Amino acid sequence: MNVKEITSQNNTKIKWLQKLSQKKHRRQNNQFTVENLKIIYDALKSGYDFQDLFVTKDFIDKHKQEFEYLQKETKIDEYCLIDEDLNKYYSQLDTPSGITAVYETRLCSLDQAKSVVYLNGIKDPGNMGTIMRSALAFGVSNVVLDATCVDIYNFKVISAAKDAIFKLNIVEDKEGDWLKENKGILPIYVANSNEGLSLSEVKTDPRFCLVLGSESHGVSQEIVQLADKNICIDIKGDIESLNVSSAAAILLYRLT
Repeated sequence: MNVKEITSQNNTKIKWLQKLSQKKHRRQNNQFTVENLKIIYDALKSGYDFQDLFVTKDFIDKHKQEFEYLQKETKIDEYCLIDEDLNKYYSQLDTPSGITAVYETRLCSLDQAKSVVYLNGIKDPGNMGTIMRSALAFGVSNVVLDATCVDIYNFKVISAAKDAIFKLNIVEDKEGDWLKENKGILPIYVANSNEGLSLSEVKTDPRFCLVLGSESHGVSQEIVQLADKNICIDIKGDIESLNVSSAAAILLYRLT
């Protein structure tokens, strides 16, 4: 690969990296950034290439083997060499990693043979990313997000989701009609922390849609009314409810 050295904050690409920290620019241009070597490395191993790459000399010195792999496997023919100050200038991390990859957002369609996780009002990035990892781990490769969820390409979501961000079929339900359109096509299970059929008693279907809401607000009443089953996890002790990402892992393990 050829190398292009960048030293100025006024460089067009550096300005662009700064803009991609904002949701509106990510959406307008269908691009997002990843500042994590493991995610970048694992994504490339799985066939998901980046569009642009920025690294510091210190990063290259510390990760020679991994960087050689990135150079060998990527289809781009040039990377940008930056210094630590530039990295700090645009980075969204408290401690910049020394590497930034730019990706094109993926236009997905759902796998009609697989189950679906539907997320309603999940605003915490860590919960969102962890749910995505659990979905991938238990073979539920379809994730639908409503308009009240945190941005899927928020850097904290990506940090928690790892390479699941590339491996899941992720669709946004911007108009909020997806569940209505799919009612009767696959059973809709709404996770309810307070009432419903005990998870241990649920007879699972080969395909299903599991709806998860935030711990503080739960699933919206409009969605609850669409449910074929309200299901809950039996909790012992004095705890009112589980964190939604923890509940998601338990539910998906049992249902699959």
